[in-house]
Formats: sequence, C-alpha cells, structure tokens
Amino acid sequence: MTRLYFIRHGKTEWNLEGRYQGAAGDSPLLPESFVQINALAEYLDGTSFAHAYVSPLQRTRTTAKTLLHDMATTVPLSVMPALREFNLGLMEGQKFVDVEAKWPQELYAFRHDPANYDPRPLHGESFPQLLERMTPAIQEAVARDETGVANLLFIGHGASLAALIQHLVGTPIAQLRKDGGLTNSSLTIVETTDGANLPYKIVKWNDTHFLPGKRDASDTI
Repeated sequence: MTRLYFIRHGKTEWNLEGRYQGAAGDSPLLPESFVQINALAEYLDGTSFAHAYVSPLQRTRTTAKTLLHDMATTVPLSVMPALREFNLGLMEGQKFVDVEAKWPQELYAFRHDPANYDPRPLHGESFPQLLERMTPAIQEAVARDETGVANLLFIGHGASLAALIQHLVGTPIAQLRKDGGLTNSSLTIVETTDGANLPYKIVKWNDTHFLPGKRDASDTI
C-alpha cells in the first residue's frame, strides 16, 4: 500500500493580503509560516518517505526545503512541474474583493460550482485541464515506487491540490469543492494499492490540529 502525503505550502504575504497567486504569481512566506512548518515536521517525525515532490514555485520550494530540514531527513526532493498551482489568468495578483467585482460569475463557479467554471474570459485553466496535467504525474510517481509500500510526499498549492485529491478518490468534478479548501501547512493523506487505477482512498483531509495558533479565513482556499 502506497500512502501519498499532500502538504499545502506555508502562508504567504499575498495569502494574508487576500490576493490570488495562481500559477505565475508568488510571494514570500510569512515568518509565522516557518513556525507552522516546524510543527508539521514534528508531527511527521518518525514517518519515513521514499521521495518528495514539490511544485516549481518559490513558496512551495521554500516550504519543502524547510520541512525536510526540520525533519532532519535526506529524502530525495524533485521538482514536479505538474504540481504548479491553477493558472488563474487575469485573477493572479488581484485581491479577492476586486476579482469578485470584476468576474462574479467566474469566481462563484471556481469556488462553488467547478463543473460550470469557464475560465476563458480570464485566460485561465479549467478544472478538466488541471486534472489532465496533474493526475498522470501523480500516478507516475506512485508507479516509480517498486515496493508498493512507500510513503510519498507532495508539496503543492491549495486550489490545485484540493481538486486533484478529490479527483484521485473518485469525486466528480461537480463536487470537487464539497469538503472545502486546504489550509496553509495542512496535511491530507490518501492511499492506494494499485497506483495505476483510480479511485484512491482518502485517509485524512486538511488536518491542521498540530499547527499552533488559530486559523482565519485567509488561511484556507
């Protein structure tokens, strides 16, 4: 049985400001994020990983390097381009309130009705396009584990990981948002006995109980 541990990156300056980052936008981690990543490392202490994969964006790479350093592990770390965040097109860099004013229909569908999300006015990426680029990369990573019993670590982004994980466990596109989003520095775990075929099985969703402090609306997307 292979277990996949999905981590959302630490909270960033744009997260705090309520700005969409997406596939091209980026901003530094907040100082408090390093404390939370350390808490996550302590929670994962004793868990051995065969390999770690990270999105190419700086906020995820900083999260991954900090996490592995705090875990005092030498697990191999590979950049996986397919883990990049949603391409949000014209939304990227803009504040949530401004996006809601300019594209209320698109924003509502993106957050609540993914089957009807049409990103063409935004020059962005659809949910089917996202899943088509992400899913094969995850299955290939699982297939590379010849033992079939390894733990694999994936450090990515809130919107894309939430959609991907729901897809891996068999959730239809219309219901991809049924459990809400993912919180910064959160942990979600799925497992599979046959990585070539879906669905996988969800073990833990958006676990944050190990994080210090209180969460607020800007922590989750």
